[in-house]
Amino acid sequence: MSNRFVITKKGNQILSAYMEKDELIQVSLEDTAHESILSNIYLGKVKNIVKNIRAAFVEIADKRMCYLSLDSCKKPVFVNKKNTDAVTVGDTIVVQIAREDVKTKAPVLTTEFNFTGKYVVLTHGKTNLGISGKISDEKERERLKNILKPHKSSDYGWIIRTNAKDASKEQIEKEIAVLKSLYMNLLEFGVHKTCFSLIYKAPAAYLCDIRNGMASSIEEVVTDDKELYDEMREYLNCYQQEDVEKVRFYEDSSISLKRLYGLETKLEKALQRKVWLKSGGTLIIDPTEALTVIDVNTGKAIKGNKKIQDTFLKVNLEAAYEIAKQIRLRNISGIILIDFIDLDKKEAREELLEVLEGYLKKDPVKTVLVDMTPLGLVEITRKKVRKPLWEQISK
Repeated sequence: MSNRFVITKKGNQILSAYMEKDELIQVSLEDTAHESILSNIYLGKVKNIVKNIRAAFVEIADKRMCYLSLDSCKKPVFVNKKNTDAVTVGDTIVVQIAREDVKTKAPVLTTEFNFTGKYVVLTHGKTNLGISGKISDEKERERLKNILKPHKSSDYGWIIRTNAKDASKEQIEKEIAVLKSLYMNLLEFGVHKTCFSLIYKAPAAYLCDIRNGMASSIEEVVTDDKELYDEMREYLNCYQQEDVEKVRFYEDSSISLKRLYGLETKLEKALQRKVWLKSGGTLIIDPTEALTVIDVNTGKAIKGNKKIQDTFLKVNLEAAYEIAKQIRLRNISGIILIDFIDLDKKEAREELLEVLEGYLKKDPVKTVLVDMTPLGLVEITRKKVRKPLWEQISK
């Protein structure tokens, strides 16, 4: 089989690994004792407003203080009745964790909470109907938009996900009904709970990985843990019945699941500073507090080669593929600077940027190639969602 999720336990963590053939593409680890709060929805109390940065600090469960940008605070749901949408100190509002805490930075909140399914996303406060840009066929886009139109609302909107491509109308409408039910229950019952309450608990990270994965290309989900196996089948029976039979329980006692797929070795490599390229070149990956720097070196690639510029381009193109892979694998976010090997010709630099951008577009997390600076550094930004891999493992 080509593409699969391998889900197992590593100490007190649940390890979710997405593999294409034998190559590790994406991995996440979640501490079973300290579960992720990403996408959870709470009743939070506004404790402080800092006007000069247009931000509010909101307390949620466990006295945790979180950051809320007032500029993106649209259509907030207040528990206390108000005649205005302006957030003030003392308000109790519905907030969702949009980004986990990273190092010294507090979790980031949004009042535009959403409910995510395999095919669609319900978005509170955004009333437009959107379709993933990765669905390019115009007939398919029109078909999907027509499915959404009857469900348009003045309170919420819908986004069609890439997974919806070629999904049946019945599958999509069934999920729309489920997400609508979650939304209405939250507004009808959740807002009447006590302040700081968790009013919607997002699925565990490994379940989100299955939900978000490219469903059409994933052939199986395999685990060697009976509890996880039962949880996955229960979740899929509720939300993705068409995928239940893809779940397989691994029972071979002669070799562990982690060893069968070489997960321990692959994880060790994913944390190493140096990455070797097949050509003999290398990548040096250095994360810092402010950004991540990736340096491309020729290494052994230029030995005995007279066409230096051709070799430089070849190594850079190979590095572009590996960099896009490592960014996703290591879950590198924020600002990323890449110091490629210098190329003399403008055409070569343009080819490199075009190829790199093509690889980055395959990342399910929004990743943008900004430009090449006058100093020849390539700047990339990637949306921050979960913690980077090294931080997940070190917990």
